[in-house]
Amino acid sequence: MLLFTFSGAQKKFTIVLDAGHGGSDHGANRYYSEYGTLREKDITLSVVLKLGRMLEKDKDFKVIYTRKIDEYPSLTDRTTLANRSKADLFVSVHVNANTKTTPYGTETFVQGPDQNKTNLEVAKAENDVIYLDEKDREMFASYDPKSPESLIALKIQQSKYLESSLLFGSFVEGNFEKKDKRYSRGVKQQNLHVLRLNAMPSVLIETGFISNYDDAMYLASDNGQSEIATSIYDAIISYKKAIERNTATVVKAEPEKPEEKPLKNDFRILLMSTPTKYAGSDPALKGLNYILPIKENGMYKYYYGTTNLASVRDNNLKTAKDAGFRNATSISFVPNQNLGIGYYTLELAVTDQKLSSNSYMLNTLKDVNRVKENGKFYYTYGKFTSLEEALKTRKNLEDKGIKDAVVEKKLK
Repeated sequence: MLLFTFSGAQKKFTIVLDAGHGGSDHGANRYYSEYGTLREKDITLSVVLKLGRMLEKDKDFKVIYTRKIDEYPSLTDRTTLANRSKADLFVSVHVNANTKTTPYGTETFVQGPDQNKTNLEVAKAENDVIYLDEKDREMFASYDPKSPESLIALKIQQSKYLESSLLFGSFVEGNFEKKDKRYSRGVKQQNLHVLRLNAMPSVLIETGFISNYDDAMYLASDNGQSEIATSIYDAIISYKKAIERNTATVVKAEPEKPEEKPLKNDFRILLMSTPTKYAGSDPALKGLNYILPIKENGMYKYYYGTTNLASVRDNNLKTAKDAGFRNATSISFVPNQNLGIGYYTLELAVTDQKLSSNSYMLNTLKDVNRVKENGKFYYTYGKFTSLEEALKTRKNLEDKGIKDAVVEKKLK
């Protein structure tokens, strides 16, 4: 059962509406002959004002705006305003953009680390704005979103708001898709500064791509902006009702589900099998992290993630398919299993020419094996009876600066 924080003593449901960007920060923008230059800051303000007028007609709501004119509140000002208002919901409205004109549709982000490369680009675009304001430079100067400490703190701080943020986000995207007949790209998690410090359920709504002609015409039109505002309004109504239902039944909370038991085997998600060797940052891997390449019979098999929990396995499989690997499948690995026939080794490099005797790799490691096959030189290192042993050595090599070693399974 979902549990939500809602104070019965609070007479009005307080919502902070944030029109993204503003002032000298125009946000995403494109020129179209029909409208001239469309600017994100103008579209977001128009949508927010329309949405605010709808909410203000209902006495149950208290509406707070981060801006009602063309000005730039810092990200710190926006979150401070929301927190001091003890708001029940923070809604930040934005417009998406891409270097290509084909991407289109809506998507809603909630706070949380994510591995999808496309989402990361959205995060970079929205987070770049922190360099525009002195307060933000001071607030976020020492913040490293990639550090383990930041991710742990972020998880603790936001976990209690995550479920309710996801719920509201699902209402928003559901309305865009079902009522407005638009393409929804879904609800996603991402580490966005405008959401990170909010002590309440918070979402950032990308209302469409200004870089796509059809989306841009819709976003610029009064009818399109009204439909967007109405869909968000209806989502707020649905969300408020859901909170009130759960608050009324909280005393009848269901027993906690039993703790999930680990499976006997580990599971990795097989993304693809190909004769091509890819580096970890190659676009072919769709921005996914935690990729393990294993070479077998001349083919490179790329695996994503590892877990012995069924729920995590299933989530990893969904993530892989959402990233574009439609034929991804989960593969079982027996932990610490020794090969009865053959061994594992580490493929360090594949080159057209012999490596120089001054090569860092050759000077760092002893007993590197070199074999020439089909005009290429293959450099391998070590013999290991189990995958775990090979992976441990691979990690040691990474610490020494030898990257992208591939575990190779030799059956002869």
